[in-house]
Amino acid sequence: MPSVLPKTNLNAPVTEHMHQDFIALRSGQTVSEALAWVQQHPTKSRIIYFYVVDEDGRLRGVAPTRQLLLSPPHALVADIMVSQVTTLAARATVRQACERFLEHRLLALPVVDDDGRLLGTVDMDIVTAQLGRLDDVPPVNRLLRPLARFLAVESSSGIVLLACTVVALILANSPWSAAFHDFWHTPIGLTVGAVHMSMSLHHGINDGLMTLFFFVVGLEIKREIVAGELSELKKAMLPIVAALGGMVVPAAVYLIFHFGQPTAQGWGIPMATDIAFVVGFLALLGPRVPHSLKILLLSLAIADDIGATLVIALVYTADLALPALAAGVAGFGLIICLRWLGVRRVLVYFVVGTVIWAAFSKSGVHPTVAGVALGLLTPARPWLGDRLSLDVVVDLFRRVGASGTLAKPEQRLESISPVERLEHALHPWVAFLIMPVFALANAGVHLELAEIGKPVALAVAAGLILGKPIGIALFCWASARLGLTRLPAEINGKILIGAGCLAGIGFTMSLFIAGLALEGRHLEEAKIGILGGSTVSAVLGFWLLARFLPRQSSAADRA
Repeated sequence: MPSVLPKTNLNAPVTEHMHQDFIALRSGQTVSEALAWVQQHPTKSRIIYFYVVDEDGRLRGVAPTRQLLLSPPHALVADIMVSQVTTLAARATVRQACERFLEHRLLALPVVDDDGRLLGTVDMDIVTAQLGRLDDVPPVNRLLRPLARFLAVESSSGIVLLACTVVALILANSPWSAAFHDFWHTPIGLTVGAVHMSMSLHHGINDGLMTLFFFVVGLEIKREIVAGELSELKKAMLPIVAALGGMVVPAAVYLIFHFGQPTAQGWGIPMATDIAFVVGFLALLGPRVPHSLKILLLSLAIADDIGATLVIALVYTADLALPALAAGVAGFGLIICLRWLGVRRVLVYFVVGTVIWAAFSKSGVHPTVAGVALGLLTPARPWLGDRLSLDVVVDLFRRVGASGTLAKPEQRLESISPVERLEHALHPWVAFLIMPVFALANAGVHLELAEIGKPVALAVAAGLILGKPIGIALFCWASARLGLTRLPAEINGKILIGAGCLAGIGFTMSLFIAGLALEGRHLEEAKIGILGGSTVSAVLGFWLLARFLPRQSSAADRA
């Protein structure tokens, strides 16, 4: 097989890289004659293709291996072949071949002359090296594309989220406030046979749409664990330690105000960090923000999400309904079995996931926990299919008379992992629709200056404004002194405190946990504390970073 193509040879004729990893069958042959021909004329290549030609060598079709093995011996090759074949002209260039592979997602392309005669094949393995060079993008940029796209979506969605928050606050404090609140209590329901589910629009958003939000959170966590900053313990230690400090200290600050009181159950409210707002404020600082700081805050927020999810599952769970919980767990078992069996249909997993969501809704465990678990169960590796080596094919040919069930069905190539594909598809919907709708439904609180000084509001605000930067900076400093972690060279103590303040923006997840932990006037006080604490944290964090970050970042940081 030819060696890898030169880097700058995109305009070379494709015939220079053509090979003979194919066997030409005649359209007039029977299946038994074709199998005998294959056994008598083996190739040395690991991958072979069966093309059907006429007496003049013109390409008529392609014979699938499975059809050759399973069809009756007397059947004609012309009857089992696929006549619609994507071909490549002999005068085509390597660049055009690459474009054709991208368009049709094939493993090989037959090369034909102007009269349609089969000359050879071009294999996907040969042109793969050229696909990444079509736009001359450096390898490091290709590796960072998923992260760059994630940051771009989060940055833009932060603006939409802020706008929806302002709209909700205006409407909640306007003459239309009563109608605004009544709208979110509109009853909705679903009946399937004897099963009936009903809830308010507000609960539908918090329990239904937010499950999709948590599913995407699970996908992000899975991506980071498999191939991101949480993939190696040494790399993950700093953001994990920072996230731990950013959860423990804010919770402790809150408990100082409410220990021993019924409102103490709201200790989880100031633990969270809102990725969208944090990334949005970092974007305002432009290239001055070192890449290492972006990675630290992003990884910290994702580790924070893991902690918040565990708190929701373990602490904010109502009385358990064991039969419903068992049904949900059985659904996860079915998901694992479907993965093991190789089921690739998204619709199948969607149906099973919906059943799991309904079971968790009835079980007492918040259904958003199921969303995170489903995200974590999503495969993070691409499925590349089976490539049949020649010796295996020949062995199957020898045994085809004894058994007609030896060949496995062909499955299409999947070069993108389900985690990446689903995150790419769902992330914009979550960022620009679900989170803004959640903000509209939950951020509409009636503002009164006297309520800012209420105990719950003060405790939540103090947890976000003071607990977050103190916890993050203290735990990072202690772990560095103990030799467990090491701060990047671009991040000093002042920048770390500024980043910790910015991490005190706990909007989305904090509002969500508040809705689980508190109710009535205490919930309203918590929302005021979240809005006030997040606002002060944002202003303070942005001001500190703008003051302490260097005016010009290095080229390495811009990469």
